[in-house]
Amino acid sequence: MSVFQKWMKHKLSHSPEQESRKNEDMASKVTVDTCLTANIDWIIQRLGNSTDLIMRRFKMGENGTQNAAIFYIEGISDMKSILEPLSMILHEQAKQEVHWPVLNAEDFIQRLLIPVGSVKKVVDMSALLQAMLSGDTVILFDGIEYGVVASSRQWKGRSIEEPSTEPVVRGPREGFTEVLRTNTALLRRKIKDPNLWMETLQIGRVTQTDVAFMYIKGIASSVVVDEVRNRLKSIDIDSILESGYIEELIQDKTFTFFPTVYNSERPDVIGAELLEGRVAILVDGTPVVLVVPAIFAEFLQASEDYYQRADFATFIRIIRYCSLGITLLAPALYVAIITFHQEILPPQLLISLADAREGVPFPAFVEAVLMELVFEILREAGVRMPKTMGQAVSIVGTLVIGQAAVEAGLVSPAMVIIVSLTAIANFVIPSYSVAISLRLLRFCMMMLAASLGIYGILLGLFVTVFHMCSLRSFGIPYMSTFAPFHLADQKDAILRVPRWAMVSRPSYTKNRNYIRIGSDTGRTKQDPSGES
Repeated sequence: MSVFQKWMKHKLSHSPEQESRKNEDMASKVTVDTCLTANIDWIIQRLGNSTDLIMRRFKMGENGTQNAAIFYIEGISDMKSILEPLSMILHEQAKQEVHWPVLNAEDFIQRLLIPVGSVKKVVDMSALLQAMLSGDTVILFDGIEYGVVASSRQWKGRSIEEPSTEPVVRGPREGFTEVLRTNTALLRRKIKDPNLWMETLQIGRVTQTDVAFMYIKGIASSVVVDEVRNRLKSIDIDSILESGYIEELIQDKTFTFFPTVYNSERPDVIGAELLEGRVAILVDGTPVVLVVPAIFAEFLQASEDYYQRADFATFIRIIRYCSLGITLLAPALYVAIITFHQEILPPQLLISLADAREGVPFPAFVEAVLMELVFEILREAGVRMPKTMGQAVSIVGTLVIGQAAVEAGLVSPAMVIIVSLTAIANFVIPSYSVAISLRLLRFCMMMLAASLGIYGILLGLFVTVFHMCSLRSFGIPYMSTFAPFHLADQKDAILRVPRWAMVSRPSYTKNRNYIRIGSDTGRTKQDPSGES
């Protein structure tokens, strides 16, 4: 955990507001009263007489002497499985075909709630209220000191579609949705193993957001699982609206350009990560699933790498690493060569570039920064504009502004080519979070190139590599497979060997079940790190 996170945790745990809030929570803990009217009044008062609160009274028992009430929130509860059996049984009771003893809620639960998957008794009114706000149905009885919570959650969600941010030519066309249970079901469908375990927490004092983390028992490291559990439990914040909240609060280092938590919207990607010994964190209300620990190499890998032939996947990965170099260094190298190192260019090329830059009023660095900023503005405008207009605005804006700037003599044609090539190479990076990191680092590299030339670029590369080697993701080195170097893990780093040769899981995740193919499949072996 970072120093900043430790400081925030210490501050929150010792602040007067935190102590007063804990005291209020203890004082506000109310148990179920035997008086049904008092319980009804408490629920209505706590919800401010909200119009989406539905309350239905009914009578049961001999001669209808037992009063009861059913509560649910309209729009998030499926009441068909509860109200239909209730109306049927009450109709039978009215015809005196069913005789329930007075004050006997056990018979009511056994007869009425058979179609419901989960039924539990709760004595805390706050817990009953929280269950109701989560979509469950609450039933209270007069004279009974507990309430019944019946599972009836039914969230309205969009259909399962392919994520627009992670398209593939070959592979599944399904993605996560905003409903937590739909997402966990998609993973259960991929991995039908009883060792796929899941734990759920409620994080956020106000939002009470369901946050679940899943792992495969026997494959995931118990140390990593415990660390994930502890970090999630230590979060004390009023709201969690997206998985990005969780990512910022659990990452190892805050002040870094590089993401240390992986994310994806594809169930096949998360399933593959679970099978390698990682832990997936799912947040209700968002289709983006987090994965820890993360290493830099996996941000340059795509799910389609494993659905194509090994030779083609290797070729595509090499292209991605080349695109990474172009994205990071192309404008900086242009600035350094034009400003300091013209002698390294062939004479014909140098004369051509000098002729193209004739009349340009700005130095190469200013020219590059202006063009990069203009392109970033156009890119952001294309993302924020309505879909029917965004693509047209970005294409027309790029063509018109670029051509007009060249004709006006504000920039050189070579700079337009460099900026366009850099932008196209940036789109090759599969991970959007790493692509943003490279865009930020590109400006740093341009400043170093304008100050020290190629020596500044080399200095920036050394600092960047040293910084990446110092990063950790839940205790795992960020540059694993490269630094520290693991020969066995090179089969799925830059190269991708055939499937039959990928006999072992990554060693850096400290898997206890290390072998995945062969006669030893399913047998627990000791991993290279020594953990049994």
